[in-house]
Amino acid sequence: MPSKKDGVMIILSSPSGAGKTTLVKKLSEKDNYEISISHTTRQPRPEENQNEDYYFVDELEFKRLIKNEEFLEYAKVFNNFYGTTRTPVIDKLNRAKNVLFDIDWQGADQIKNKNLDYKLINFFILPPSREVLFERLSKRHASDKLIAKERMKQFERDVLHWINYDYVVINNDLDKCYTKITNLIDAEINDGSKDYDPEYIRNHIDKLTS
Repeated sequence: MPSKKDGVMIILSSPSGAGKTTLVKKLSEKDNYEISISHTTRQPRPEENQNEDYYFVDELEFKRLIKNEEFLEYAKVFNNFYGTTRTPVIDKLNRAKNVLFDIDWQGADQIKNKNLDYKLINFFILPPSREVLFERLSKRHASDKLIAKERMKQFERDVLHWINYDYVVINNDLDKCYTKITNLIDAEINDGSKDYDPEYIRNHIDKLTS
């Protein structure tokens, strides 16, 4: 059973461009919250730093870690590997730190299936509309419009996994979305009442997928 003294695992997943990374960074500014830094084989973006945003490694090193069973979860996404090593996460949880995971649905499923002895809360972040998502992706990948179109195709597949999450939150306004998530986390940890409307979420999913 999870101990009150231990930290909590908090997963944020989303289709590319829905804003989960920004939300994870904002949550990490709270006391006692730390981001689980993933390993990846993709190239760093201009604003990213080694050992801070990711542990950037080559494919050979990543496969060595897989072979040694060091990953809590890993997946191949857009031709690159991403993964979370077990030891740093368990160490943080045992020191009563709440650990934030910025991972996709594949990684979230793997962590859930590990059935670790720590409380787990998982969120799926969605955009307010397909149009807004495409606009965000087009800005991010301004030099290559094909990438934005490929991400939109992936969105069609990723969005179907919302059903496997505790909560789905719509990122229409970053501050409101952040407040919604923090309120739900607090309610989960303290057994408080939850302001959450599953029917509203289901209707939003229907709009995004119709």
